[in-house]
This record gives sequence, structure tokens and C-alpha cells, in this order.
Amino acid sequence: MPQGRVFGGQVLAQAITAATRTLGPDRVPHSMHGYFLRPGDSSRNITFSVDRIHDGRSFATRRTQAFQNGLPIFSMIASFEREDPGVDHGAPMPTGIPQPEEVPDLEEHLSGMHPMSRRVLSASPIEVRHVGRPIYLEPADPASPAQAVWVRTRSALPDEPAVHRAVLAFLSDLTIQEPVLRAHGLAWATPGLKVASLDHAMWWHRDARVDDWLLYVQESPSARGGRGLSTGRIYTRDGMLVATVAQEIMVRVPDAAAAMS
Repeated sequence: MPQGRVFGGQVLAQAITAATRTLGPDRVPHSMHGYFLRPGDSSRNITFSVDRIHDGRSFATRRTQAFQNGLPIFSMIASFEREDPGVDHGAPMPTGIPQPEEVPDLEEHLSGMHPMSRRVLSASPIEVRHVGRPIYLEPADPASPAQAVWVRTRSALPDEPAVHRAVLAFLSDLTIQEPVLRAHGLAWATPGLKVASLDHAMWWHRDARVDDWLLYVQESPSARGGRGLSTGRIYTRDGMLVATVAQEIMVRVPDAAAAMS
């Protein structure tokens, strides 16, 4: 990440993996709620501590904290389940979304971007294709508190469901902040813009391969007082609902009164 910070999705994925390793193979994560407490330093190791909060017949709960220099940078509680038969429905995927092959790839949007930013985006292990123009350099026109992106890993992953669940947590932290920015005519390149993730919640509904294209549909229902909330739903390309995500961010702009109106 730029400025030597650890990407929040990395800590999410590692925290879920650490908690998963304290459980048997029949337990899978179904929900997590975490808080980003301090920026992580990418030049230092991260230590993960897992507390066994509860082990029941159907559900188990773990608390995971990530530390650097003896201080917590991330704190999470996750619940795991033993999957059983039951009721089953999922919100349908929006219609009219172009397939990922019909959407321009990242390289077509990087001209004019600072070389360091181009390298960071191009080197990401996750391929991201925005449906419509991304807001790296220019704000959305017209402004709208919603977007959709196609995402997948750039390389194949092993046939281990636990790996795909963890990587899904990793990519869930990508682009989820952007509906807040889109709603207020902001681009990532806006001078003086400061954005930081405050908390993150995720619910895994169904297993899916993360090395195949997934559609991440996002919207922002509210922003106020320097905080903005985004929610997201992740689908397979054939319309199966895989996960639901919510994140609140801090957003600071030079002309706060105008941008947050």
C-alpha cells in the first residue's frame, strides 16, 4: 500500500485465517465484525492473538486481535457454524450488468495517473473492473451513491474452501469506500482527501471460487459528520449471492461543508 500502510483487507483475511485454524474442518465462518484501530506498518510483522470465546454444538465464536509493537491495530469477533440443511433464499443480482469481458480493464484507466499509483494498482493480486468509469482521477458524472465492480484474483487458487473464504474477506475491503465518494463528487485524486476504514462487517452466505469473476454491487445509504457508510453484495457471475458486506469510513475533504452537503 502507498505510504507504507498495510491494506486492511490483508489484516481481515489473516485474522479470519488465524481464527479458522483454532477450529475443526467442519466449522466455517458465517459472519465477522471488526474495527480498524490503528494504521498497520507494512515494514513490521503482525502478531495475531485468538481467544476461544465459545464452542457450541452449532456455532463457535472467536475473538482475533492483530498487534504491532505491542499495540492492537485490528480487533475482530467472528462466528463459525457447522452447516446444516435449512431455509434458503438470496436477493437476486441486478439485471442489465455487462459481463466482465465487456468491461474495460484497469490499464485503460491508468493514463495520467502517478507512476507509483499505477504500479500499486497494477501489482494488486486482485483484478478489478469497474462497471462504468472508475473515480481514480475524476469524480463520477453524474454523482451517484452506488457502483458495481467485477473482481477476481489474478492467479488460480488451490481447491480449499477456507482459502477462498479468506480471500473473499481480502477483496471485500476493495472499492467498498467508493460509493461514499461518488455520492459527493469526489475522486481518489481529490487534493487533500483523507479516507480511512473505521469498521468492517461481513456475512458469508455461500461458497464460491474467488479466482473466477464475482460481481460486487455497492451503495452508500448515508454520510454525515465526516463518516460514510457503504454496503455491498457479492455475486457469482451466474447470480448466486455469496456474501454481504458493510463498512463505515472516515472521509475528510478540504471543503467539508460543501462535500458533505
